[in-house]
Amino acid sequence: MQGSDEIKFGTDGWRGIIADNYTFKNLRILSQAVADYLGPNKTVAVGFDTRFMSERFACITARVLCANNIRVILSDRPVPTPTVSFAVKSKKLDLGVMITASHNPAEYNGFKIKVPSGGAAGPEVTEKVESLLAQTPVKDSASDEGIAKVDLTRAYVKFIRNYIDFKKIKNKKFKVLVDVMYGSGNSFIAEVLKGSSIKLEFMRNGINPSFVGGRPEPVEENLKELKTRVKKEKFDLGIALDGDADRIAAVAPGGEFIHPQKILGLLALHLNQDRGFSGGIVKTICGTTMVDNIAKFLKVKLYETPVGFKYISNLMEKEDVVAGGEEAGGMGVKGYIPERDGTMAGLLLLEMMVYRNKNILKILNETEKEFGRYYYVRDDLHLSRRVEPKKEDMPSELLGYKVVEVKDFDGLKLICDDQSWLMFRASGTEPIMRLYAEAKTPKQAGLLLELGKSLIGQ
Repeated sequence: MQGSDEIKFGTDGWRGIIADNYTFKNLRILSQAVADYLGPNKTVAVGFDTRFMSERFACITARVLCANNIRVILSDRPVPTPTVSFAVKSKKLDLGVMITASHNPAEYNGFKIKVPSGGAAGPEVTEKVESLLAQTPVKDSASDEGIAKVDLTRAYVKFIRNYIDFKKIKNKKFKVLVDVMYGSGNSFIAEVLKGSSIKLEFMRNGINPSFVGGRPEPVEENLKELKTRVKKEKFDLGIALDGDADRIAAVAPGGEFIHPQKILGLLALHLNQDRGFSGGIVKTICGTTMVDNIAKFLKVKLYETPVGFKYISNLMEKEDVVAGGEEAGGMGVKGYIPERDGTMAGLLLLEMMVYRNKNILKILNETEKEFGRYYYVRDDLHLSRRVEPKKEDMPSELLGYKVVEVKDFDGLKLICDDQSWLMFRASGTEPIMRLYAEAKTPKQAGLLLELGKSLIGQ
């Protein structure tokens, strides 16, 4: 069937351009494949974000599943992706589907699958679904009969409110600004903190499917207004959520951007030291060395995975993990779902401030003084052809520092004796080379990136 070759799952779901390959027809083909994967008499939660047509796309998915004798619980409003994950786990459902393209530009939409644990579907699930594309005729329904439209947010908010130490937070008067980036995370932090003395303000919290020409990705270049307001209006913490609110970045007083790499370290310290949680820490291969130092200090196991939260999610299901995170801002914590949640991560940063009675900048400065200040940079190179650097072609030193370790389980990472490192990771689908570097000064980190470009002939 034509169209099925346009559906391919990537790091986190299938994404496509609306009216190009992301069409009603292709969505029906994919929904039928999911139905064939599941079989009849199962139950699926379906959610959607604030993107153009997301609610309509969710209804189409729900109708196809329902026509295949699958019970569907459809969200009655736009929700964060973790809301669907939580519903799947807490209600013991068979699967979850979230219509979202996360941080991609406005012309995109997507399709994420959540397994019964609430975690992201791994390759064993997505490859099976792909193999079933266009194998059977699409069954469809002309009505919403049999589809239960439900408020998935109430149980989600209640859980997070109980998870955080609300009693301790309640009477504090920290001033927090949340940048929702026109995504589906708009009011949930306010609902969790209802009845507290936290002075909470929101920005970009309306529905605007165009994202005002930008992309709802919490990276520093997209957060200029948040940084300016935090500095000018003297907020104690700024929080930024991506389009489906499963990723986070933060801003400290003075407008200093807090990279997600550092947020993982802060969450691990808080949950271990302040909340008394046990468990190891998970980072990806391109994660900061600061997390290694924190794990060593806390005497907990450090896990390292390939890039992609599904790998962290998988580990969180199997091992005792207190916190897991990725450089893109996805953070997962113990005793919840094995999945990332920007709202939860942001509230735990606030909780850490309450426990330590300090704003986030003071906490960050103390953490970096103890565990090292590292400068992390990344660049994506668009090449004319696919390049795959080989270990044997790499130099034995970088900028005068000896390469003491090479990791190659996802790309190629060269680690030097001064703890600086350079990493190459080729895209699996496009001629793009992702370069990552980290060092103890911004200048050295930048020079490592330039060196990386020269090593692959750019």
